[in-house]
Amino acid sequence: MFSRRKRTFRTLHNRDIDPDEVLLDAFNLPSFDTSQFEGRVERSIRSQIPMLVGGVAAIIFVIFFVQVWNLQIARGEAMAVLSKQNSLNQEILFAERGVIYDRFRRELAWNVLPDESRNSLNTYSLRKYIDKQGFAHVLGFVGYPEKDSRGFWWRTNYIGKAGVESSLNYMLDGENGVRIIEVDALNNIQSQNTIRAPIDGANLTLSIDADIQEALYKAIQTGARDSGFMGGSGVVMDVTTGEVIALTNYPEYSSQVMTDGIDQEKIEKYSTQTGQPFLNRAVLGEYTPGSIVKPYIAAAALAEGLVTPTTSILSTGEIRVSNPYDPNNDSIFRDWKAHGWVNVREAIAVSSNVYFYAVGGGYEGQKGLGIERLAAYAARFGLGVATGIELDSEGKGVVPTPSWKKEVFGEEDPWRIGNTYHTAIGQFGFLVTPIQAVRYIAAVANGGTLLTPHLIKGTSMQSFPVGVADEYLQIVREGMRQSAETGTAAAVNVPGIKIAAKTGTAQLGLNNESMNSWVVGFWPADNPKFAFAVVLEKAPAGTLRGAAPALQSFFRTIVNEYPEYVRGEYPALDITTE
Repeated sequence: MFSRRKRTFRTLHNRDIDPDEVLLDAFNLPSFDTSQFEGRVERSIRSQIPMLVGGVAAIIFVIFFVQVWNLQIARGEAMAVLSKQNSLNQEILFAERGVIYDRFRRELAWNVLPDESRNSLNTYSLRKYIDKQGFAHVLGFVGYPEKDSRGFWWRTNYIGKAGVESSLNYMLDGENGVRIIEVDALNNIQSQNTIRAPIDGANLTLSIDADIQEALYKAIQTGARDSGFMGGSGVVMDVTTGEVIALTNYPEYSSQVMTDGIDQEKIEKYSTQTGQPFLNRAVLGEYTPGSIVKPYIAAAALAEGLVTPTTSILSTGEIRVSNPYDPNNDSIFRDWKAHGWVNVREAIAVSSNVYFYAVGGGYEGQKGLGIERLAAYAARFGLGVATGIELDSEGKGVVPTPSWKKEVFGEEDPWRIGNTYHTAIGQFGFLVTPIQAVRYIAAVANGGTLLTPHLIKGTSMQSFPVGVADEYLQIVREGMRQSAETGTAAAVNVPGIKIAAKTGTAQLGLNNESMNSWVVGFWPADNPKFAFAVVLEKAPAGTLRGAAPALQSFFRTIVNEYPEYVRGEYPALDITTE
């Protein structure tokens, strides 16, 4: 019976009895809480639901499969292009380099965006320079930003390579900006966003007067070419502020050619040319000064009380000193001519060597400064010392001393009185630069203040007293005026302008076969405002026309075209520049 019922029950229900149907929760049984598991009525899932879910999944799969096939197969090539060209690019916003002006706000170096690049991205402006001669060594030139062979920028800034473009690059160079640009497959801009705006470089106003600079260059160029000098240099400086009004060299290179870098033949010629056009003679050229040192030695002798303005010394054309190594042969130190009795003013005017032998090294009854004081006063006037002008480097020059000679020539050749005599007339190992020479003469002109020359207009003046009373410097100034009127510097005595000057000729070579020619001075002679120094380098010995005659054309230009300068004033010229 039992077995038959069991089979009937299983047949009716066609399933086994689950344990949870038999073992009811004893705690839940009295109330039969339907929220509990055993209180729920279970019902099987309908067969249509899995089919419906499966159908939806199949449809979705088909849609994705079709789209993947469309993108990868049907439009695969086009999509590959889009994936590469639809991108976000980081672009450089090039800062503009600062513009360089002369003292009257006339452009000397500026920027121009090439026409073909005006609507393009990732471009920088080209540097342009004044189309006049005489400016290369002041302005210098630049190198542009550059890309590598793959088109990536390996240099993103302008690089100053000479002149103020180099020494003041930290002021002229700006700070590049960055922007993000979205472009499509056709390189059309879809959107752009500036992350960092560029900051342009600072503009610079130099103390240079472009007209005076060009006039000085042309005078030096013509003088050098006509008289067979290899090169030359000149500087004009304000004796009250230290501002450099002109600084030029001949020969020179072209700032534009060097910056553009296209004319390789001309650039190569610069490197091989005998005149060394890359040499900034004004600050790096070290030249034997010759007689242009005599004004400072005269001032020192007066200041030390070795002579008075009326003390006269006889020049017979030479002095003789006993030679301890050969008593039968005196050492002879010659003058360029016999001048007779000369006082300090006259000695400067006629450039008497004998006078300066005597006050420099002592002779017979005349006491001399001696080499130590000669060197000390040279340093006071800025000779043998870098001036501090705002250019990358400059020569220091040499003031001969016993220690210098020992270092150069060794112990076997001690310092002799003849070395002192030669130093007193600017020979032996004496070397100065044109910028030192103009600084020294400016100190004579302004009453004894040594100024730091500078190229930026309005720079705070740095000055040092030379320690010589103006009453003595006034005697020297009178001697230099006399030199320009009737003495060795008479070639610069151009009508219409009062100039005080001193010339110098330095012998070069083992046999004195070559010469340098100097002229230094200031104007107006009675109220100095501007100092000048010019050197013409290396012509055959005995060349008659030197630096002083070369400056005649310069001073005629000043008289005829710039009368304000004749009076020691600046022209009332101011160019308004945006």
